[in-house]
Amino acid sequence: MDEGAAEVADDRARVRGGPRRRCLVTRRSADREALIRFVVGPDDRVQPDLAGDLPGRGLWLSAARDVVNTACARNLFAKGFRVTVAVDADLADRVERLVARRCLDLLGLARRAGEAAAGFEKVRAMLAAGRGGVLVVAVEAAADGRRKLGAIDPAMPVVALFSADELARALGREHVVYAAVGKGRLAQRFSAETARLAGFRRGDGRHGLAGREVQSG
Repeated sequence: MDEGAAEVADDRARVRGGPRRRCLVTRRSADREALIRFVVGPDDRVQPDLAGDLPGRGLWLSAARDVVNTACARNLFAKGFRVTVAVDADLADRVERLVARRCLDLLGLARRAGEAAAGFEKVRAMLAAGRGGVLVVAVEAAADGRRKLGAIDPAMPVVALFSADELARALGREHVVYAAVGKGRLAQRFSAETARLAGFRRGDGRHGLAGREVQSG
């Protein structure tokens, strides 16, 4: 597909399903919520714009560690922005940290709004009542516990990207292995952000994904 045809396809997709952007590396179009936007900061350094609202021209990449690394290795930011830019060697790591913070902030927001449960029994009660939107299990969680909670609602998305300590800090408790976010807008936002994070943590060894667990977009 040539550039003109790609733009037309993007426009048609935008009309059908909302704003879409094209990845600088893969050239595939996706909903902007599934991508990472980058801009050039005042110091001529490339910086991630996770909210997608910083001023200036933006370039979009699929939410995946290898895609960000490819853009850096091939000097695609300079080519895309058409200016000389500085790119941090740990850009992919920085994106991961920022997306993880957004995810955990949403968990904290859900807790303060009374829309989160923590601990095996409380999570089980939420799921059994049909109020669960997303099941969250720490990477240290035992397979048996995952299986028991997952069996309550086999269609529910499962996020397995965070350590028990990370979940504990977000939820204001000690050593959280199991958590859940109730159905609603916060669960939808959390699912979207964790889908982006999966592209950076999936190959980590500590942060594996399997089965129907959240996959990167």
